[in-house]
Amino acid sequence: MSRYYREERGSRLTRGMLPLLAFQVLNEYHRLGRKPPVTAGLILTNALIYLRPGVLDELLPRIDDVWFNPHLIVKHGDLKRFFLSAFYHMGESHLVYNMLSLLWKGIQLETSMGSLEFATMIASLLGLSQGITLLMAKGLLLFFDYDTPYYRQYSVGFSGVLFAMKVVLNAQADDYTYVHGMIVPSRHAAWAELILIQLFVPGVSFLGHLGGILAGLVYLRLRGSHTGPDPVAALIRNVGGIIGRPLRFIRSLFWPQRQRISGRGTVGGSQGAWDASSVWRCEVCTFDNSGLLDVCEMCSTERGGPAFSPVRTLNSSGDLSVDEVRRRRLERFDR
Repeated sequence: MSRYYREERGSRLTRGMLPLLAFQVLNEYHRLGRKPPVTAGLILTNALIYLRPGVLDELLPRIDDVWFNPHLIVKHGDLKRFFLSAFYHMGESHLVYNMLSLLWKGIQLETSMGSLEFATMIASLLGLSQGITLLMAKGLLLFFDYDTPYYRQYSVGFSGVLFAMKVVLNAQADDYTYVHGMIVPSRHAAWAELILIQLFVPGVSFLGHLGGILAGLVYLRLRGSHTGPDPVAALIRNVGGIIGRPLRFIRSLFWPQRQRISGRGTVGGSQGAWDASSVWRCEVCTFDNSGLLDVCEMCSTERGGPAFSPVRTLNSSGDLSVDEVRRRRLERFDR
């Protein structure tokens, strides 16, 4: 397959598979309560790079300029090839297969670990998978004088990161899964897929997929050796907090916060961290009111009485009937 033919397959034309991908993404996100934004952003980024609509066609580099080629990366220090090659795909089927895999793995990982840590994990896996692939290709050349096909091989696609994500996703799994019709232990699914794809799919990058698996293992080892939150995610949070402090200070100068009187508490709940001297609980509806109020803002019952206590929990069967409490609430909201 010539490089020119591969570039033509990466054109912006669609053969009907991308609408199916869009339908699958929308369907999955519709049924989710929490929508994972990083996964959606990654899928959209890969699709836009493939389609190259409008002005993006002029702004984005061509696929010939971003092929992952160890020889060119080492010779010219070409970081563009190192990082961007993962977001380019040879054809529509290549893109759709990878994005469906990303959708399934990304939803599970991002939902379980949070969007910020998921984003830092993807960045780490991208750098690790590309770097390990480069080192293995260079190592084969130096130690075994094995120049072809790996050291001068051209490859693109998100598959390396996807293999790394599969390793992370199944690291603690004790069940079994199907891999192209075969039942294998989930924690070994990436290795089985590596072998089966290499046997039955011609032209795939064995070294790139292997680099992804090793990247996942390295990430788990590094992550396991660090107790506490992800250090990269923690660094981003700290930087965000430092940047936000002067902004909050400026905001406090021009938009000072007004003292709140209403909306201090909850109905029927415990007072928790509230100061008992600044909050009193209505004996009728159990609403926690501000200490600045003498009348319950929920049911208009006056504060005080021999049984009044700011910390005692009372039920709704007080001195007033349920109908009377309902009537007072309606009157309050009709004001």
